Amino acid sequence: MKFLKHNVYVWSESDARKLPIYCVDTKKKVLSLTFDVAWGNEDMKEILEILKKEDVVATFFFCGDWIRRFPEDVKCVSKAGHDIGNHGDRHKYMTKLSDQEQQEEIRGADDKVKGLLGMSMDLFRPPYGDYDSRVIKNAEKMGYYSIQWSIDSLDWQEPQPEDLIKKVCEHKKLAPGGIILMHTGTKCTKKALPQIIRKLKEQGYTFVPISKLIYRKHYRINPEGKQMLFYQ
Repeated sequence: MKFLKHNVYVWSESDARKLPIYCVDTKKKVLSLTFDVAWGNEDMKEILEILKKEDVVATFFFCGDWIRRFPEDVKCVSKAGHDIGNHGDRHKYMTKLSDQEQQEEIRGADDKVKGLLGMSMDLFRPPYGDYDSRVIKNAEKMGYYSIQWSIDSLDWQEPQPEDLIKKVCEHKKLAPGGIILMHTGTKCTKKALPQIIRKLKEQGYTFVPISKLIYRKHYRINPEGKQMLFYQ
């Protein structure tokens, strides 16, 4: 067991396997709602209105190409107080790229956000959830925490809203510290989102963005991807 950058502990027999954060070990009944943003922008305004009405701060992972096409929407997300995360520059499968290409993908989106908002990001979600140890290492070298999810809504499959609500609110991995994956640019997400939020609130959950959920130091990541404080 070795210390890595950001004081990360990884439970492994060797230093070869690196893991992203799938969920967080916490006794607080909190969840993080996250959106991957790489397709259209036709539902962004409505999603932001829903989040405002429900008093939920979420995390948006932006693809660099999307930032280039819809800069005003990115500004709206930031102005509303949501987390701005990195989803790669051109939404490529990261494991198929060289180390240099991986870093270029991360840097491309990072540079666009810096130019647009004057801020740096430190949350990275590999497109398609595609990662290996190299991807995590390269993101880490660039000051990023790699974020996956524990609750996959599968909204990109365009299920009926009631099926999407059930998928999330009755998910077998629904638990404190969970990270929910959703997408913008779908037909069903905006329809199901209000009920998802309300039903989870009825179960006693509150919502925090990833920046408020994860630990920044003195932590380790277990084999299931749960981030845990090392000193408890």
